[in-house]
Amino acid sequence: MAIAEITVIPVGTGSTSLSAYVAELHAYLTAQQTAGSLSFQMTAMGTILEGELDELFRVIRGMHELPFEAGAQRVCTSVKFDDRRDKPGSVRQKLESVERQLERRRSEL
Repeated sequence: MAIAEITVIPVGTGSTSLSAYVAELHAYLTAQQTAGSLSFQMTAMGTILEGELDELFRVIRGMHELPFEAGAQRVCTSVKFDDRRDKPGSVRQKLESVERQLERRRSEL
């Protein structure tokens, strides 16, 4: 599975508030999550997606299009991928790996 971090920024919306767009993105991702192997975690500054690479590309395209459908005149989308193929990986695995490193450092003190 691959991991992607995405930030979708609608521009030309007539307001500085973007929470309505974020809510639409959340509803879209929830629907996508129930339809496939996708999982997601929203943060204050973006969204982390986990799934098969082809599925991530499809979902990200949909996320980019949503603000246009809601009236935005311009959308800036940034995407970062982590596609590790030498062994299985996940968001959970990455966090647990860092925790192990932190524990090791604490025990050395």
